[in-house]
Amino acid sequence: MNHFHADLPEPLRHAVDARLKTAAAEKWGTRLWAADASLWTNGDEAKWVGWLAAGGGKQVDFAQLKAIAAKARGHKDVVLLGMGGSSLGPEVLAEIIGAAPGYPTVHALDSTDPGQISTVASKIDPSEALFLVASKSGSTMEPELLRAYFWELAGKDGDRFVAVTDPGSKLEKLAREHGYHAIFLGDPAIGGRYSVLSVFGMVPAAMMGIDVEAFFAATQPLVEACKGDTANPGLILGAIMGEAAVSGRDKLTIQTSPGLEPIGAWLEQLIAESTGKHGKGIVPVDVEPDAPAADYGSDRLFALLTLDGEDVSRLTQQADALVAAGQPMVRITLASKDLIGQEFFRWEVATAFAGAVIGIDPFDQPDVEDAKIATRKLIDKYEESGALAPETPFHQDAAMAFSAPGDHMFAATNPVEILRDHFASAEPGAYVGFLVYLERNAEHEAAVARMRQAVVEAKGVATVAGFGPRFLHSTGQAYKGGPKSGVFLEITRTPNPDVPVPGRKASFGTVQLAQARGDLDVLAARGQRTLRIHLNTGDLNTLETLVARSLQN
Repeated sequence: MNHFHADLPEPLRHAVDARLKTAAAEKWGTRLWAADASLWTNGDEAKWVGWLAAGGGKQVDFAQLKAIAAKARGHKDVVLLGMGGSSLGPEVLAEIIGAAPGYPTVHALDSTDPGQISTVASKIDPSEALFLVASKSGSTMEPELLRAYFWELAGKDGDRFVAVTDPGSKLEKLAREHGYHAIFLGDPAIGGRYSVLSVFGMVPAAMMGIDVEAFFAATQPLVEACKGDTANPGLILGAIMGEAAVSGRDKLTIQTSPGLEPIGAWLEQLIAESTGKHGKGIVPVDVEPDAPAADYGSDRLFALLTLDGEDVSRLTQQADALVAAGQPMVRITLASKDLIGQEFFRWEVATAFAGAVIGIDPFDQPDVEDAKIATRKLIDKYEESGALAPETPFHQDAAMAFSAPGDHMFAATNPVEILRDHFASAEPGAYVGFLVYLERNAEHEAAVARMRQAVVEAKGVATVAGFGPRFLHSTGQAYKGGPKSGVFLEITRTPNPDVPVPGRKASFGTVQLAQARGDLDVLAARGQRTLRIHLNTGDLNTLETLVARSLQN
């Protein structure tokens, strides 16, 4: 079983020990597996624990998975069209374990960004590739638009399309009408973010040549250990996460060795969407650049995941320094990549228990829908009129335009001063979020990382970042429903070139802009501090320079 160790400062250690004694006395482990909703809010939680059985490989048909693996073998590429839980888990498997010899590369596409769509399209031969359309509801907008695009690009060849969806969905009906090669049905008792060990993760795993039966065999020791009321690895981690959050350490900072870095995006969704609601919860902080131990506030919990065989000396030194500075640190070590399934299950159980400690339902996502509704209104108007509703920035120049809710009569008119005023509201305990509606590529990720580092060094607060619209189905729940301590900088641009959506007036670029505007409106309505910068020239480097200048004394 994967190695686990926790270093906790005394107050948190005392609280965790007390919680574990209570959990043992009240049989939390037994009650989880009995789907006892009184463990959480006595709501409908019992309807959402199908993921426990999935951890034992009981939601998949191994013969069907072998058949789809045989279909995939010999193809060069599989394009997975999904969003949230339907794409993040498969992406982790594709990037951490990867395709076996003779099996296709899986490209997980969960974006409406025209550049990102074009990049994936340019990497494949559309007359040869397989396409996996994954959506639990079967009606999520992004995979539906992507399906329409690649259906046309692939010449409407249903034999190269596979669907993964819940029974009775719109996607299941369409897949049958279009003659898809195969349709895999999920378990409606499993939410998207808990679905990686169901068909939503295991179909793409089989298609990339992973031996799914061996994968589950490697996962089972952790699953079995999570059934107890004591020495339960999921319960221990969940108690730490929950007690840290209720004591004010509500930023879970995820650090990984290079081979495990992709799991951070999956953890972000699991933790943020499960715990961030009703003004409470845990804000996950992934791929944040390192800073000196003294620069971190008392609102942090750190989790370090490493892989045996990798050089982790720098990470270990950083972790030791953080512990010496009084920061809580959880360390998990995997002997091999094949054991990643154990971490999927450990963190699912831990997140469910953390929800019990915090006092929320870890299986609902009450604030995700609002941004979808706001986006849909903008797109519907576009389909009617051919234009998005007009907006008026409070300041703009040739390079960029600045927009934010409220009265800006006395706002600064210098870009550096506007940014300085915005970041000034990032007091201790807050976090700064970069919401980026650009192509997710190495250049943009590096520029965002540099801006995050500048904020950490100047303000000493946590930073988060994501590329839209991915985070709308992931961390967006915590940003809208979680602690009201966010200071958000949203970055947009008008895509050029754009990519049309078959059968619609609105292009992918228009949809992406509508998503950005709808998201910011909802964030502002929920009391978060927001500023949107539209890059008129599309140049992120100019903004990076302004951010750096605004953070100087």
